[in-house]
Amino acid sequence: MNNGKLKVKHVITSCGCDFLIPVTLILLFDIILHGHLSPGGGFQGGVLMVAVFTLIYFGYGYESVKTINGTLLHHSEGIASIFYVLFAMLGVVYGGYFCENVLFQSGKIGELWSSGTIFLMNAAVGAKVLTGVGMLALYMLAILSQMKQDS
Repeated sequence: MNNGKLKVKHVITSCGCDFLIPVTLILLFDIILHGHLSPGGGFQGGVLMVAVFTLIYFGYGYESVKTINGTLLHHSEGIASIFYVLFAMLGVVYGGYFCENVLFQSGKIGELWSSGTIFLMNAAVGAKVLTGVGMLALYMLAILSQMKQDS
């Protein structure tokens, strides 16, 4: 009878996670893309990736989390860093300073593309934090899983 209760609890948890994972992903990308228009931004949106990995872990266990390609995340973090530097160098290319917003006259106020290079750098920060913190979450969940197996 105890096994039946555990199975029902697992089904309820996995169904709850199935509902929350897409909502969290939508919120994550919304915060990253609109970070230059409202409080939040690339860092806050990227950190929400920990919630996605944690929900997968709670709903399906570590075996499902292991299927996430950590090498791809690691390489993507480097690519996001390169893009941030390239976007920041636009200021130097246009005769200004590093990280200067030289494309500020493009777009209309309040729209997605309204802040020039700030939008581009914010998206690059979001990608970098999303991948970097995602890797940290994978490592932490691996350690947690190993600790559970040892005890």
